Amino acid sequence: MAAGGTKRRPAKRRLVQATAALAGLLLGGTVAATVWAQQLVADLSSHLIAITTGFTGTEVVLFGTTDGAGDVAIVVTGPRAPATVRRKQRVAGMWMNTDSLRFDQVPSFYTVAVSRPLDQLVGRPVLERHQLGLPQLQLAADTTLPPEELAAYRSALIRNKQRQGLYAISMGQVAFLGERLFRTNIYFPANVPTGLYNVEALLIRDGEVVSAQTTPLVVSKIGFSAEVSDFARNRPVTYGVAAVIGAIAAGWAAGAAFRRV
Repeated sequence: MAAGGTKRRPAKRRLVQATAALAGLLLGGTVAATVWAQQLVADLSSHLIAITTGFTGTEVVLFGTTDGAGDVAIVVTGPRAPATVRRKQRVAGMWMNTDSLRFDQVPSFYTVAVSRPLDQLVGRPVLERHQLGLPQLQLAADTTLPPEELAAYRSALIRNKQRQGLYAISMGQVAFLGERLFRTNIYFPANVPTGLYNVEALLIRDGEVVSAQTTPLVVSKIGFSAEVSDFARNRPVTYGVAAVIGAIAAGWAAGAAFRRV
């Protein structure tokens, strides 16, 4: 059994590395599909964030160049999934969940970095078209509500994500080295969700987005923690029984050790 597990871990690592390599290959195709006249070229210092047992968060550097003067905005979006916001109210002296609203396709991670404040770069239609900034982030609810109530649920959803560190509270800074070279650091916290991320770089001139490039980024668990996570997800009953047996054995061992002391 132990030998089988040892063989699976390298296989898992190879699978993750192959996924990251595939993401890198997709980058070439994506660049060709999205870069307009090569006005903007950007890349990441790493296309894989490997989450291990000791992972405490990390930074990835995005760097690139433009064909001339202009501003750059970077939008990082994590995998999308449904999210439910619940409202608590005091009922008979106790706080209880009384209402809820489900949002579809909510980005698990969202951050923006810009070379200048967005209100100095583009107008509201461009912000909305490219979902630049949290006020423009599209969050579709599965139920129709009055605008004021929908805005309250939306604000609560964003506030919760910011509290978890998954939505940036303030915009990052894109720094130019000279007129054409730029870079920015993108921080991913320890609780960053796994999956395929999109890192979009936009070149802005005269109030319009004139070029764009999308770069994939893979966030994946690897190593022993990933094996345990996969085992718990795929065999929950077996994992539960093993956890109980392990806890009993640990308690018995600790008791035996203290009796000898």
